[in-house]
Amino acid sequence: MNRILLASAFLLVSISAVFADGIPPAAPAVASPVPAAVSPVPAAVSPVPAAVSPVPAAISPAPKAPAPKLVEPHLHIARSNLAGHARIALTFDACMGQADERILSTLVRERIPATIFVTARWLKRNPAALAVFLQNPDLFELENHGENHIPAVDTPTLIYGIASAGSPQAVRQEVEGGAAAMVAAGIPAPHWFRGSTAKYDLSAIGEIRAMGYRIAGYSVNGDGGSLLGAVITEKRIASAKDGDVVISHINQPTHAAGEGVAKALVDLKAKGTEFVRLEDVEDTGDDKTTE
Repeated sequence: MNRILLASAFLLVSISAVFADGIPPAAPAVASPVPAAVSPVPAAVSPVPAAVSPVPAAISPAPKAPAPKLVEPHLHIARSNLAGHARIALTFDACMGQADERILSTLVRERIPATIFVTARWLKRNPAALAVFLQNPDLFELENHGENHIPAVDTPTLIYGIASAGSPQAVRQEVEGGAAAMVAAGIPAPHWFRGSTAKYDLSAIGEIRAMGYRIAGYSVNGDGGSLLGAVITEKRIASAKDGDVVISHINQPTHAAGEGVAKALVDLKAKGTEFVRLEDVEDTGDDKTTE
């Protein structure tokens, strides 16, 4: 009996120890992750100081420079004052591109004199047309249209989308460069100048005149810069009157205007028109272009 009681007591003590080892310890107190006294973003610090303006209010855009005052001079020649015998001067600009054979062949075939304003750029690309001009000195007077077809305006601006020369030095280079190319090509030294777009400022006119050139305006715009259709071009040129100076283009062989120019020349000749070159007759230009 005593042995049984001792065994039972030992068993109870062992079971109590096993259960006691399986009980996890009490969890410790959890610390606060962010102390209450500490703010993640200090209230006294502002991301953008209120006293600093991103764009200073005192800065304003710079004023634009005023556009230069441009003129498009007119030119007339001495009239014949004979009924049914109007006298006109045909002038053609050869800016760049190729020669318009429709016009050139008509001038030669009909023996119609004209004044041709050539650029250095056009001369380089059209040796065959130049040869025709030089072979017919009784028909063609060759004059200066500039070196690179840059408007002769000595203040920076855009004219029909073309940047002007922009300075007196650049105007001089445009004029002198064109003349040098003409002489190098075997053409007599020019006496007339017509700038790209036929627009100028008054100071550039004075500079060009001081170089010894007369400046060629016009009184009839024949082909609208070679952009008009054949029919309206023919009507414009054929309507020229005694003393008119007609401007057209001889460098756009793919434009319809050239067809109208050629037809108008035949129309005028049939009416008994007298054709003259600028060097053959007295003239009057406004804006001090020929004084």
